[in-house]
Amino acid sequence: MDRQSSHPTLQTIAVVGLGTMGTGIAEVLARSGREVIGIDISEAAAHRAAAALASATARSVTRELLTEQERADVLARFRTFTDLGAAAEADLVIEVVPESYEIKQQVFRELDAIVRPDTILATGTNALSVTRMAAESLRPERVLGLHFFNPAPAMKLVEIVSCVLTAPPAVEAVTQLARELGKEPVPVGDRPGFVADGLLFGYLNQAAAMYEARYASREDIDAAMRLGCGLPMGPLALLDLIGVDTARTVLEAMYASSGDRLHAPAPILGQLAEAGLTGQKSGRGFYTYETAGSPVIVRDLQTPLDGSLIGAGRPVASVGVAGSGTMASGIAQVFAQAGYSVVLAARSQEKAEAAKAAIGKSLGRAVSKGRLTEEGAAQTLERITPAGSLDAFAEVDLAVEAVAEDLAVKQELFASLDKVCKPGAVLATTTSSLPVIAIARVTSRPEDVIGMHFFNPAPAMKLVEVVRTVLTSDDVHATVREICVKVRKHPVDCGDRAGFIVNALLFPYLNNAIKMVEQHYADIDQIDAAMKLGGGYPMGPFELLDVVGLDVSLAIEKVLHAEFRDPGLAPSPLLEHLVAAGCLGRKTGRGFREYAARR
Repeated sequence: MDRQSSHPTLQTIAVVGLGTMGTGIAEVLARSGREVIGIDISEAAAHRAAAALASATARSVTRELLTEQERADVLARFRTFTDLGAAAEADLVIEVVPESYEIKQQVFRELDAIVRPDTILATGTNALSVTRMAAESLRPERVLGLHFFNPAPAMKLVEIVSCVLTAPPAVEAVTQLARELGKEPVPVGDRPGFVADGLLFGYLNQAAAMYEARYASREDIDAAMRLGCGLPMGPLALLDLIGVDTARTVLEAMYASSGDRLHAPAPILGQLAEAGLTGQKSGRGFYTYETAGSPVIVRDLQTPLDGSLIGAGRPVASVGVAGSGTMASGIAQVFAQAGYSVVLAARSQEKAEAAKAAIGKSLGRAVSKGRLTEEGAAQTLERITPAGSLDAFAEVDLAVEAVAEDLAVKQELFASLDKVCKPGAVLATTTSSLPVIAIARVTSRPEDVIGMHFFNPAPAMKLVEVVRTVLTSDDVHATVREICVKVRKHPVDCGDRAGFIVNALLFPYLNNAIKMVEQHYADIDQIDAAMKLGGGYPMGPFELLDVVGLDVSLAIEKVLHAEFRDPGLAPSPLLEHLVAAGCLGRKTGRGFREYAARR
């Protein structure tokens, strides 16, 4: 028999605080067959919670997920009160009141005098110390954290937070409850942000700082992370959803604990919060919304003007792609599918022919999946001319470099392009981390050089980071943006600094995940589960690190650390040790996890 089965199921549960999160938790509990006591000092909030449950269950009936009788039973199990005394009969009390020690401690003090000695008290905090709350309770052994994610009915993750004072039976009882609710419980220790928010809020903070520095527009930052990383929301839109004031509170708590400057709230968060611009709930934050509480974004003074006003670009009919690897082949395929004549140049004719053959296989897979006709695939392949020398680029209008991520290699190639390419040709590098200006300066025409960072696999990924240096001309910038649209990619503008948008936000997050493991706070499986289930990430950080390659990840983190000189960006020693040991991820069969050898 499982050890957890010896504990009684928590049947009567009180939820204190009927805001969005409290209402969602109450819905989950009522649908599971529990008796739910909803408590809020605001009678209006209690009515809204009951109305929300009625509306949600009505939708379930319409979708044939519930019968009318089942709906009636769910609604009957949810009772609302404005007096904390209603929690007297509860087996478990979950408080979801505002993120304030004073308010939460007041609730816990009152509950001490109301509930039974065996009642478990859970705080829904994601930033405040569970230990501190437990220490001030009359029975600290029954106090723990129970952190649901918004929206609670949909999100699978629940972080079960215990401290040195928490009794194991209490942890086991709520863990069993979480599983019975269809959630994935992840046990964590008591530190601000726990696992998911501990990683998420550092990333959100850096995005806010990036926007505050006017490095990129809010739309481009959000689009870059959605399209480049597959995230459900961009970081600034997510900050508006969470609440700018809430994010600031969480980050203040994290910074007080870690002392890491990456957790020090970006000043713009304080400025917005003090102005009452707290996001969706106030109708304005980083974006402007239709009304307070509405998720619908409306145009404001910061909304970009029509892209046609950016200026006219240069005509481009033919494209040269330098390189023979996966990225070069993918980029060549993208241009050829869009109708451009493409010269694919490699170090030898044989390598160029092999790269074209790889494109043929890729197009064949697209045909087999119904994404492309056989005629379309054949026409695409016909537009690609393999060449064993850059001399074949003499007449191209755009030359795109996709060779090794090594500054000396790229500089040598651009020096050659400068000699070979005709005047007026646009020269683009696909670097993901190197300074574009250092590449441009080896040519006699740095005004024609720009960054055009595609993401892998290029045929599938929609994002292109357009990296303009201080010397790039306006018409070159306009040319690349026009071309991105023509090849059905989404261009985002960013300046020439390490990591651009995506890598500058992604890799510190990955580095912080490794640090959590180093500090024995959580293991890789718990962290991956937390970010997929709690953050909506398509892959956990350790899955992603092993796919990207630990050597590639380390190189990017070193570049970021060297550029920004922030101690918090220093690569994790564990990552350095794994790379030194040759454990580079999937490509070597071992990284943070072990993989079956490729046959």
